[in-house]
Amino acid sequence: MKKIDERDIMFARMNYKEGSEIYNDYYSRNPHLKEVDDSLRSLPAMGGEGSVTFNKINSPMVDAAFKYLNDVRQFSEGQAAQNIVETDPIVMTERIKGLAKFYNAKLVGITEMRDYHYYSHRGRHEENYGEEINKMHKYGIVFAVAMDKEMIMRAPKLPESIAVVKGYVEAATIGMMLSYYIREFGYDARNHMDGNYLVVAPLAARDAGLGEFGRNGLLITKEYGACVRLGVVTTDMPLIADISEDFGVKEFCLDCGRCSKTCPGKAISAEDESISRWKINAEECYRRWRSLGTDCGLCIANCPFTYGISEDLISDIKSSAETRQNILKNFEEKYGIRPIIREEPEWMK
Repeated sequence: MKKIDERDIMFARMNYKEGSEIYNDYYSRNPHLKEVDDSLRSLPAMGGEGSVTFNKINSPMVDAAFKYLNDVRQFSEGQAAQNIVETDPIVMTERIKGLAKFYNAKLVGITEMRDYHYYSHRGRHEENYGEEINKMHKYGIVFAVAMDKEMIMRAPKLPESIAVVKGYVEAATIGMMLSYYIREFGYDARNHMDGNYLVVAPLAARDAGLGEFGRNGLLITKEYGACVRLGVVTTDMPLIADISEDFGVKEFCLDCGRCSKTCPGKAISAEDESISRWKINAEECYRRWRSLGTDCGLCIANCPFTYGISEDLISDIKSSAETRQNILKNFEEKYGIRPIIREEPEWMK
């Protein structure tokens, strides 16, 4: 699998200020993206005045969380204890998973890190733009925090974004605790958190057994669908890796297509041919984010996996077209297009 260059992801590209050295470098190598990126930069800032959902009291909740995350990302790496303590991989795997869940991770898995789990180059911040990523750990501890379902049901309004950024804050905290804990034993560990990733978290999560990729391009878990945020801690501490599982997300998405039909930006593929992974149109997805002032979230809010599918049905999804159709029929009868809460939470009114 070809490595992804972080310079190419939308969140990196939107940081390139017109006329700057990195702006000139990036678009000299990618002139085909300049026009569309400039048009996106001309839209209101995410959560900013002029966007559809802007609220002078509530919108800053999102900005405040991202500023906090930016301030603490410097602690993602740290000095390990001078002497390595010999540990039992089975015991430490249990302890690390237990600690992650104690700090409110809902799912935890471990994978042996592969080359494609890492970005090829950094691109999110000016100070390390273009740096090649060479330092790679052997293991990745991947965890998921569940987002507040009732807030996501209000997508694409502001409560959805507040729930999303809360997920990033919680994942960052869990990652910090795990990496600090591991370094106490003399092993290097790095917290990969929002704004400071060296890894592609969904790829590592899939290989750690947390879920599979759906039509919306997101990781779909059995337990929470895509209504999660991910974190990763990488380390050389010896651990026991989990295995990935194919439980039928692709087959379900081929039958469903609900997210594609309802995406306001038409950014989700309606194609049903046999493919290894669906990819969204990132530019058109992000265009709606900027105009809405939120990260939309409709593809999470209208996915049947978000609202729970019983274990007995999950076990039949891959092999039984009848089971898939019954799930979709029951969802339609119960919710229509999707569950929706139109009122703001009482504390935001």
